[in-house]
Amino acid sequence: MSALFEPYTLRSLTIPNRIWMAPMCQYSAEVFGPNAGVAHDWHFAHYAARAAGGTGLILVEATAVSPEGRISPADLGIWNDRQVEAFRRITAFLEGQGTVPGIQLAHAGRKGSTDRPWRGGAPIVADPEAWQPVAPSPVPYDEDHPVPAELTTGQIAEIAGQFADAARRALAAGFKVAEIHGAHGYLIGEFLSPHSNRRTDEYGGSFENRTRFALEVVDAVRAVWPEELPLFFRISATDWLTENTEDERDGWTADDTVRLARELKAHGVDLLDVSTGGLAPRARIPVGPGYQVPFAERVRTETGLPVAAVGLITDPVQAEKILADGQADAVLLGRELLRNPSFARHAARELGGEVHTPQQYHRAV
Repeated sequence: MSALFEPYTLRSLTIPNRIWMAPMCQYSAEVFGPNAGVAHDWHFAHYAARAAGGTGLILVEATAVSPEGRISPADLGIWNDRQVEAFRRITAFLEGQGTVPGIQLAHAGRKGSTDRPWRGGAPIVADPEAWQPVAPSPVPYDEDHPVPAELTTGQIAEIAGQFADAARRALAAGFKVAEIHGAHGYLIGEFLSPHSNRRTDEYGGSFENRTRFALEVVDAVRAVWPEELPLFFRISATDWLTENTEDERDGWTADDTVRLARELKAHGVDLLDVSTGGLAPRARIPVGPGYQVPFAERVRTETGLPVAAVGLITDPVQAEKILADGQADAVLLGRELLRNPSFARHAARELGGEVHTPQQYHRAV
């Protein structure tokens, strides 16, 4: 059998295949009122189409643990029960198609309070939709971004609690996988990198201090997430800053990622979702097909922690080779699943695998 179509078990959860959907923000929730951050028909149709297309696991987009944790005012949230109820419609449909529903729990940190990408994505400041972004240190993301408010130790503990509350709600909403978003320059990633973390207390300076918040969030979530269900962590394996300088103080490195992966494994993380970049706006990134896969492979080889690879994976043969060569345990597709919601079914036809196909679509198999 093709490696892409072998089931994969983590803890007591079996995912039917290794073609998974990466979290991708839709920036389409209502902004104000009781339905702020609530998933609606667009989100249902978006995720339902990929489930009907045979995707094994769908990770719902970065979902904010608090209103201030959103990237844009139109992000999804999971800080109240109305949001939970809306998610139940989505998770029930996904499970009905044989797809495992997962969710990415997120806090945007200093990259919050920005506009939707198709409106330019600029920071929102003097506007009813705006809020004050927060960060480990008062260092803006870019020159046109506001200086974020530096978090106190009390506020750091409060946000870790918000992640735990969000995980409880995610379980109530029917999700079977929770992923903590520690990548792409959002709040947890801001703590990890010395480029953005200039603190001098127990949350800054040394590797142990800069990783403290990430591990506290993992511990808080793992404490409320069922023992039988897996917990993922998404990381940017490099900021792509130190690759262009000899000064390792400039950013987070692949060596740091391997070191943290061992700690995450010890704290109950079951799989590392390995991406890169996002912390610095002008980092030089050598983008190309599968350009992030070697980072996933290194974590898997050196730590034994299962990994999912992501980054310009667009072809069934390419995805199959990543798994067959032992570079990753699963592949996460992003833009390719936007282009082709039935990628998994097409890949099964090409490689001789099998995926769930709705009865209504059997005539097209």
